[in-house]
Amino acid sequence: MLKRRRSYETGHRPKFLAVVDDSAECAKAVRFAARRCARVGAAIVLLGVATPPEHETWLGVGEVMRAEAEAEAEKLLDEAAAAVRELAGMEPERIVRTGVRGEEVVKLIEADEDISLLVLAAGSGRDGPGPLVSALAGKSAATFPIPVAIVPGHLEDEEIDALA
Repeated sequence: MLKRRRSYETGHRPKFLAVVDDSAECAKAVRFAARRCARVGAAIVLLGVATPPEHETWLGVGEVMRAEAEAEAEKLLDEAAAAVRELAGMEPERIVRTGVRGEEVVKLIEADEDISLLVLAAGSGRDGPGPLVSALAGKSAATFPIPVAIVPGHLEDEEIDALA
């Protein structure tokens, strides 16, 4: 059962969630979320998800692979956090989780009753909008627990700033 959103109640503050990965469009989602948070007084949460190794055998190789994936997620979060500081003058909340990206997004939203908006950017290449955008625009869109803002991947920074 999803917790009721408390973003705008006394003692709470709305949070916008941006998922950080190595995709080209990720910076667009972070930019929109940071600019929008600054405009409306919301906080920003950056989520990096490390994908666990499929096979955790061979004397700790799985642990090494998991540590490397988490370190890569931290590195991407460092870059995104620097962008948020520059764009919005605020310190983002940073979270690293290990698992399947879509599942970890939902788990985080369920755990934090102040997250009120998920910000994603759609890829503009031949591979389509990206797996998270595709999943949310499909069957799960009607039952997703919070609104989702999808930033078109073709927008330039100035266009994103004007919209945010």
